Formats: sequence, structure tokens, C-alpha cells
Amino acid sequence: MRAFVFPGQGAQTIGMGRELADAYPAARAVFDAVDAALGEDLSGLIWSGSIDDLTLTRNAQPALMATSIAALRALEAEGVSVARHAAYVAGHSLGEYSALVAAGALDLGDAARLLRIRGEAMQSAVPVGEGAMAALLGMGFEEAQAVARDAADGQVLQAANDNDPTQVVISGHRAAVERAVALAKDRGAKRAMLLPVSAPFHCQLMDPAADVMAEALDDVEIADPVVPLIANVTAEPASDSTRIRSLLVDQVTGSVRWRESVLTLANSGVTEIWEIGAGKALSGMIRRIDKSIATRAIGTPAEVAEAAAALRG
Repeated sequence: MRAFVFPGQGAQTIGMGRELADAYPAARAVFDAVDAALGEDLSGLIWSGSIDDLTLTRNAQPALMATSIAALRALEAEGVSVARHAAYVAGHSLGEYSALVAAGALDLGDAARLLRIRGEAMQSAVPVGEGAMAALLGMGFEEAQAVARDAADGQVLQAANDNDPTQVVISGHRAAVERAVALAKDRGAKRAMLLPVSAPFHCQLMDPAADVMAEALDDVEIADPVVPLIANVTAEPASDSTRIRSLLVDQVTGSVRWRESVLTLANSGVTEIWEIGAGKALSGMIRRIDKSIATRAIGTPAEVAEAAAALRG
């Protein structure tokens, strides 16, 4: 059994998806459609802009979604589809929107517009400098939660991303995050470091952004996905469009339960996971969560061809 998963912010690189667009008309059509939906040349920024501009949350989110769906459309051109070849979909943070487009629950243009709104709302929810995020490496989720609880001192501080057994990201007020970094080192973390992010994502400081997304999602049609989504905030399958709409709002302030999501896939019989889009970060996490799961990263024409051939072979 196979699942398709889609990366989140941090995977962006200049030039991502360009080879796909050159090799597959269906992939180029994705970038054209996203440009049209946003009313700007986002593909030009992705392929030949500056990494600083691409990394801005408002740009990175729709750009990564476009790259993931371009890779999926290339797979479809080779005869691979979600409905026939995947039992589940999942995505890391913004990748959940990519997963929903892949599963037919969200329109591509709607997803691009939602991610632009999401990126801008998350960026503006907290004044620059007031929030921060940090990665705690070599520390499990329960240990990281204890560090966050003990370092909060009345401020917001949460475990934002439970990525794998060795990597948890915390998020909240900058002073609290800095206290947690020092405390984590004292408690045996291999590394604890502030992340170069523009806002404290996936914590209660994002409440204003959640309100914005609730309103934006009310105006968008969401269909039932053709295969279940493993949702970030529950790490459980979701197939009902009304439920998914609610989960996308909860996701803005809730933890990304990626480790548990992968375990859910494994316990559901998934033995192979394809990471579709930019980078290979999720594949590394998956191997650290469950070494028995085979992984395949698909973001170039060569990788598309190899994956399609593996299915035929």
C-alpha cells in the first residue's frame, strides 16, 4: 500500500519545478494557472528570482504547492494517479493544501489564493521580533513538551512540529523560545537552535491568522477527497469535506503531528511513501520514524520517469 505526501515550507529553492515545466506541458500548465490565480508572475520568481523573496511566507507557500502539483501532473502524464496508486495523502503544514489538490478536494487556483492569504495572515499575526521558533534535536516529543511547559513562564510556547523521534520544533514568544533553547541544552538535547523564520507558526499567537483563514475557507468549495487525508492536527484519516474545512483552520494554531501521521500510515498498512515536490526532507523524517517504510522523492523529470517505471515494472 502506498501514500503520497507533500512538503512544507523550508523546501523551497530557486529553479524548483523548472525542469518539470520544460518536460511536461501539464506541469507548465500548473505554474501558468497559479500565476493567473494570483495575478502575478510567481513562476518567474520561483525560477529566476532571489531566494530571499521566494522564502517570504506569502510566496513560499503557493510556490511549493505549485511545484508539488506540477510533479503530480507529470506523474499523471506517465499514467500514475492518486485514485489508482495511493491509499492516502498527507502534507506537512502548507503541504496539506497540496495533498487536498492532489486528492481532488481543492481547486488549484483556490489553493493558490488560500495559501497567499494564509502566508500573509501568518506573517502579520505577530509583530516582527515578538515571536520565534526553535528546533530541538535529539529530544523526543514528550521531553520537548516538558521543556516548553517549564520555559513558558506565562508566555505562549508550544511544540509546533513533531517531525520525527529526534526533531521537535517549538514556537511562541521569542523570550520563551530563547529560555527553552537554553533549558533543552541543559536537559540533554544534542542541539537546540533558533530557526530563521519570519513568524511563530503553529501556536496560539497565530489566532488572528486562524480567524482570517476561517473566513477565507468559507468562500471556497471543498469536495470529499478521492482518498483519505491524514490530517496534521489529528494524525488521523479525514474524508469529509466539512471536517477538512475545520481542520484547515485548526491547523494554523495546532501542532503538525507528522511523526504520528507517519505511524498512522504504517499502522494502516502503508509500506511505501512517495514525497512529491521540492526536496527530500520528509523522506528523511519518515525513515527516522519507521525504517520499514520505503521512500521515494519525486521532483524532477528523471524521478518522475523512474517512479512510473517502478509501478509498471
